[in-house]
Amino acid sequence: MLYLVATPIGDTTEITLRALEILKSCDVVICESTKEASKLLRSHGITGKTYEVLDEHSTPDDKAALVPLCAEKSVALVTDCGTPGFCDPGADLVRLCRQKNVPVKSALGASALMGLLSLSGQRLDEFVFRGFLPAETESRGKALRELTKEKRAIIVMDTPYRLKKTLNDMKEHFSNRKFLLTLNLSQDDECVLDGNIDKLISGLPYEKAEFMLLIYPT
Repeated sequence: MLYLVATPIGDTTEITLRALEILKSCDVVICESTKEASKLLRSHGITGKTYEVLDEHSTPDDKAALVPLCAEKSVALVTDCGTPGFCDPGADLVRLCRQKNVPVKSALGASALMGLLSLSGQRLDEFVFRGFLPAETESRGKALRELTKEKRAIIVMDTPYRLKKTLNDMKEHFSNRKFLLTLNLSQDDECVLDGNIDKLISGLPYEKAEFMLLIYPT
């Protein structure tokens, strides 16, 4: 059995009782980083776990090798924060398990996406989730140019160290749109900024942060 266990996006207490029970009882924890996973588990008094790593460097063979483990044992899949399988390599393991008829269950929890939408102050019945933009300059520019045709709300993510780059991209391609920017959601230094892109750039309190960006509809 493979359990998809959502982990806190900030405050370590923001985790469900069911998730903790699964993490306590499972045989193996598959994670992006053993350092981050063990730190979280220790904060809830859980120690002595066996870990396997699944991250962006995992090869197809690495992922395939995890499937028999999920078939034979009780396995919890976690990401560094948030829901596994959502914009991370865990999706590949879920697909492989399904192909082999290995049961997969979810243990839902904190969601940065739902947090962003709830903070928007607007009823957004439709939106485009673009997720992580390409890192390579040419592909990134092409993706942004395509997005400028979209009139609905758009949600963009990227790595913390591309925060300023992403905002500068928005200034170039979406200078006429309004934005909502969330930084370090559910952490002590959580910050929410809204307005035009110049306001966001001038009010940016951090050089680097976990972030999500909502481009409001036209």
